[in-house]
Amino acid sequence: MESGEPPVRVVVVDDEQLIRMAVRLVIDGESDLTVVGEAADGEEALALVRETTPDVVLMDARMPGRDGVSWTRELLALDRPPRVIVLTAFDSDALVLDALRAGALGFVLKHTPPERIIDAVRTVANGEPALSPQATARLISAATAADGPVVRGAVRDAARKRLSVLTRRELDTARAIADGLGNREIAERLGITVATVKAHTSSLFSKLEVDNRVRIALLVRDAEHPGPGPGH
Repeated sequence: MESGEPPVRVVVVDDEQLIRMAVRLVIDGESDLTVVGEAADGEEALALVRETTPDVVLMDARMPGRDGVSWTRELLALDRPPRVIVLTAFDSDALVLDALRAGALGFVLKHTPPERIIDAVRTVANGEPALSPQATARLISAATAADGPVVRGAVRDAARKRLSVLTRRELDTARAIADGLGNREIAERLGITVATVKAHTSSLFSKLEVDNRVRIALLVRDAEHPGPGPGH
């Protein structure tokens, strides 16, 4: 965070007080992040967000009464909507897709390491999507599961053609993104700096004509998905 820049303001929504306390401790331990309020349910969250106008809301997916996905829609309908990360202990295709359709910009499992939660908050605060590796894998799987083998082959060939414009390092970066790695982890895997990872990612957005990392992951998944076998 640049000197003088205000911290990212976060609201934590979860029906379990211990979870709220744990998330607050993680977030408030960072100088560029601050928790401005906690809520135990959606109604309380809606009132709190109207009062505090946070940048990011960490929203529990499963709460008594209405679930966090439906409350996410409510928050995003406000005049000054926050960016929402759905935080859940459940790992399911339907939940990932429902959260994204509701407008959530992030999806993180509760057992995710604290540093990944922090990274997700920062990423979403910048207007970029942040999905856990598990959520990315499930999203990609759900997006391709219904394709027949012939369709998969055509999709694969089209994706490979799009990826063919990349340099080797850009392709390595794209594959690491598809594996759900963050910038620091990509830098460690490829033996390059975080700044270089960011440069490669920016180039990927431009060359592939995409606007987020999920679309990069989908392209890589399509390109490396098996095509039609013999007889097709």
